[in-house]
Formats: sequence, C-alpha cells, structure tokens
Amino acid sequence: MKNYAGKTAVITGAGSGFGLEVARLAAARGMNLVLCDVQVDALARAAAEFEGHAVLAQRVDVAKAAEMEALAADVQQRFGAPHFVFNNAGVGSGGLIWENSVADWEWVLGVNLMGVVHGIRLFTPMMLAAAAADPSFEGHIVNTASMAGVVNAPNMGVYNVSKHAVVSLTETLYQDLALVTEQIHCSLLCPFFVPTGIAQSHRNRPAELKGSRPTQSQLIGQAMSDKAVNSGKVTAAEVAAMVFAAMDAQQFYIFSHPQALSSVQTRMDDVLQRRNPSDPFQDRPELGDKLKAALKGG
Repeated sequence: MKNYAGKTAVITGAGSGFGLEVARLAAARGMNLVLCDVQVDALARAAAEFEGHAVLAQRVDVAKAAEMEALAADVQQRFGAPHFVFNNAGVGSGGLIWENSVADWEWVLGVNLMGVVHGIRLFTPMMLAAAAADPSFEGHIVNTASMAGVVNAPNMGVYNVSKHAVVSLTETLYQDLALVTEQIHCSLLCPFFVPTGIAQSHRNRPAELKGSRPTQSQLIGQAMSDKAVNSGKVTAAEVAAMVFAAMDAQQFYIFSHPQALSSVQTRMDDVLQRRNPSDPFQDRPELGDKLKAALKGG
C-alpha cells in the first residue's frame, strides 16, 4: 500500500502492545480506525486517545465467531470494506505439552489461531469485492504470529502450535491471494521478545476457560516468559513501524529480531538432513541445565 489517508484499518488487540502502536501510526496517516480488544478499559483508553479521528471501538473476543461476524457487519455499515486488517490479538501460555488442559488448548487456539481465521474469512471477501468494483482499491492483511511459529522452544508447546498454524495460514493466504488478485497483499509478523502485555495475557482469560491450578512447568514457563519479554530491547512502536514499512514494500516476512533467524536455519537444516532436532540450548547450555533442574525440582 502507498496511500492511507481516508482508508480504513481494522486492528484486533488494539488496546495495548503492537495493536495500539499500529493504531497510532494508522491515525498519523489519516486512516479511519476500527479498534477491537477484549479488555474494555484498555479499549476505552485507546479510543479516547484518537479523539478527532473516525473511530469505531468495539469490545470483541476474536475467538468467538458471532462476535467477529457482528464486528464485520458493523465495519461494512460504517466504513465499507477495510483496506488494512491487522489480525493481531494474541495470548501466551506455556508448560510441558502434556500438562496443558483442554481449557488451555481452547483458549490459546481460540484467540491465536481462530481469531486470525475469523479475520481472514470475514474481511478478505469484503476486500476482494471492493477490489473487483474499483481497480484503484488496494488492501493489505497482516497476521501476527511469532518466532515461536518458526521454531519450537521447549516448555511452551500450546503457544508454539498456535503460532505455527498462523504461519501456515498466512503463507497459504499469500499464495491464494496471488491466484485471484493483484490488489490485495498480506504479510506475516513474527516478533521475538518485545515488551508488551502478552506475558500477562491470563488476565483476560474467559471465565468459562479458566484452567485448573497451574502446574510447576506452567509456573516456570510463566516466569521465564515474563523475564524474557520484559527484558526485550526492541519496542512495540519499532515493530509497528516495521509493519507499515512492509506494507509499503509489499514485503511478506516481518521479523523484529532478524538475528534470531539462525535458530530457524538450524531447524531447517535438521529437516533437510533428517537429523534429530537440535538442542535449543546448544549455545547457552547453562539455560538448559537450569530449566531441567527446575522441572525436576532440583
């Protein structure tokens, strides 16, 4: 995309983190804003920040099909087809993979995967229809995955699974769009450790999906995630700028920490050479020893 003024951006997870920073940049470019978040107070603060802009703020649980369908209908009525859709809402969860409950799986896959699925299935047809009616229409979809979608760190399996699915979904979306249009493009955002609210995402876990008491591995995973995320040096605002740069350049892959791609290379080499998965702690064995000791209660 090159022109943003007067066009419409739909942003999920807009109350904080990447969503809020992307909303700020979209507003600076003169876009209409559709802000969605499950946390009502954060959404209200975000909406208040954009007073003077055309804003539709709606409390939405992206995992729920009916709520996303209602959102899409409201967007169509208020602004017409969106030009930029940022399927960004996400939650984090860890622990040894056999210790994740059914509620854990339903919550994480519901938000991280089905939230993106709903955004694609509802807004892409609207964008395609607008493109068919107007040769000048241009649109872009950005889905937030994670570095956890291209590698498989231990003790965070449910999150890894959800983000690998988003990577596959978005790469397929890219190919499918190329079959039918030259006016709509997509990108895949794979952030690494960036200080956002995801480390505390359990605060918004629905009551009906509350899990049982956390296991030892889940508590360890939470503590490790908190430390890693909060110590990140790349900011959410910097990642938001990367998102717009990618849209400007029609760039598909967006990596907040390209230096971390060496671990992706190792994984791909494992596959191509048909060798067993490499030790994720081979460069920092003390971390692996610490995790093993903690999990064994040592």
